[in-house]
Amino acid sequence: MNRQHIFELHAKATSLYQQAREVAARVPMKARVVLGLFLLTAVLMATYTTLTAKDSSLHLKVQHGFHNAQVSVWVDGDLAYSGTITGSTKKRFGIIPTDSVQGTLSQIIPVRSGQHNVRVRVSPDDATAQDDTISGDFARNSERDLSVSARHSGLSLAWQGTTHGEAETTSSLAWLSRYAGSLVLTIAGSIISALTGFAIKELPGRLRPSTDSAPKAQLGPE
Repeated sequence: MNRQHIFELHAKATSLYQQAREVAARVPMKARVVLGLFLLTAVLMATYTTLTAKDSSLHLKVQHGFHNAQVSVWVDGDLAYSGTITGSTKKRFGIIPTDSVQGTLSQIIPVRSGQHNVRVRVSPDDATAQDDTISGDFARNSERDLSVSARHSGLSLAWQGTTHGEAETTSSLAWLSRYAGSLVLTIAGSIISALTGFAIKELPGRLRPSTDSAPKAQLGPE
């Protein structure tokens, strides 16, 4: 690229910048404020989306002894998964039916990184519902396996391949994302309320001159 071409590009960029400044100067101050608030709201919502992104996953592995049952999973009190599991009668030597039933379920559930309380509830059609809760830390961009054993005798939960070294880091990130996300939503809500109030206050005044001018035009000399 020669110097002449660079000079032409610089001249075009300068010209575009000057034109943009002239256009911006003609925009009323109130319009600039409204536009700035809209842009700030967009940035805050994008930040909130980033903070609350589900960048980890929970691999649910269920082994059960029921013909039919409903499985529900809550993460920090929010329902994250609900589905039906079915089992079949076990056969001895592959041909002789027995009284026991077995079935499995494998399900991936997206979650945010950090520390979470996971509650699992199994509701069989022919037995009493049972549930249990377990807590665990999820590293960013990782997957954790939760083993669930559901039998008539009870329900048990256990992590597979637990790593304790990431607990402090992920817990602090979870705290930051939770409270920062709430703060971002509060600020964004305040800005949206301010914009709504501005629109309700200013739009009637903007529209009134155009509506009032029509009758005046009709009252001209006949």
